[in-house]
Amino acid sequence: MGSISKLANLNPTYSPSTFNPKSCQPTVFLIKGFNGKTVFDQRVSPSRLSLRNNHASWGFLAVRCSNLDGNGSPTKRTVLHDLYEKEGQSPWYDNLCRPVTDLLPLIASGVRGVTSNPAIFQKAISTSNAYNEQFRELVQAGKDIESAYWELVVKDIQDACKLFEPIYNQTDGGDGYVSVEVSPRLADDTVGTVEAAKWLHKVVDRPNVYIKIPATAECVPSIKEVISLGISVNVTLIFSLARYEAVIDAYLDGLEASGLSDLSRVTSVASFFVSRVDTLVDKMLEKIGTPEALDLRGKAANAQAALAYKLYQKKFSGPRWEALVKKGAKKQRLLWASTSVKNPAYSDTLYVAPLIGPDTVSTMPDQALQAFIDHGAVSRTIDSNVSEAEGIYSALEKLGIDWGYVGSQLELEGVDSFKKSFDSLLDSLQEKANSLKLVSQ
Repeated sequence: MGSISKLANLNPTYSPSTFNPKSCQPTVFLIKGFNGKTVFDQRVSPSRLSLRNNHASWGFLAVRCSNLDGNGSPTKRTVLHDLYEKEGQSPWYDNLCRPVTDLLPLIASGVRGVTSNPAIFQKAISTSNAYNEQFRELVQAGKDIESAYWELVVKDIQDACKLFEPIYNQTDGGDGYVSVEVSPRLADDTVGTVEAAKWLHKVVDRPNVYIKIPATAECVPSIKEVISLGISVNVTLIFSLARYEAVIDAYLDGLEASGLSDLSRVTSVASFFVSRVDTLVDKMLEKIGTPEALDLRGKAANAQAALAYKLYQKKFSGPRWEALVKKGAKKQRLLWASTSVKNPAYSDTLYVAPLIGPDTVSTMPDQALQAFIDHGAVSRTIDSNVSEAEGIYSALEKLGIDWGYVGSQLELEGVDSFKKSFDSLLDSLQEKANSLKLVSQ
């Protein structure tokens, strides 16, 4: 985040008080198939987010907001409602762009929160004209590029928080969160991350915002500090059991250090990344090349995730945790991230269906969300066969898979990817600002 001092005086041009989601009624359109042909362009009920034909030919789900008279079609239940009500898992949406009213049909379909990251905003802002008007005003007002970027982001986060506020209130702060990440440039800066988190929390100024902090070694102490300040945190980029345990300890340490008599409003999720683990481990297994190694492809990620849930159950029990519960503390829920399938040979719900369990969150991008709504089955699966998960984890170790290396490598790749997205977006905004100035002259 460039210069915190420079950004500390940020005062968003667009006030969320002018945002009125009630002025819109949701309409859903499916626009293009994989072959570029229109497969479905009829107005449909907000709850009907799936195609009737073969899901392999699905197109992009475009959710649009139209001003319609009346209350629209009644909401129909989806498996997302069952996921939460029957198994205690909160389905979130891993995407955010303007207009945020695009989220209304998804909320009606059972989505209970939103996650964002620098890559998501890079795509949203650089490929859409929806940000142009606000950006033009910011440039004309003399804002530097990075300050302008954060104002664009803050507006989206505030508006999304408004949409999810009813869920937050209904669950007494248990759900309905919108996540926004500190600058990826701070992934190795403990103090800078704390200052950025404090600033973001203050400027967004919404009870249901999660400040995302990466689980790098340098930022684990930041997590403790930010939690101790009473700021709710989404810890992101967790790829290993060892780092996950350090994240849990940072949360517990932060709660204990807060000095608050009521801990009920300080919450957290730990974003444990899934599919990317298989992407890396599969390559390592293919290099080994034995039948045993090849048979373990596509199994590493979910096995490690099952063991993470076992660790979660262990850490959030016992005398230490019970002492915090007496002060109103809530468990730091496991959040399954990176749930889209990278290998087309795998089931499109591979990183959703086997990871269902109470007190967890599954954040899904479009592809995974559509697939699960269309043909996902709801049942508790995360701890249905822990012994098998332990066997897979051990078998991979015996083959020479170093879980420590896997976690470190994926963390490096994740941080680097977000930095590149962040830098690319700032570059594109600079180009856009230059063009706006040329036009204005």
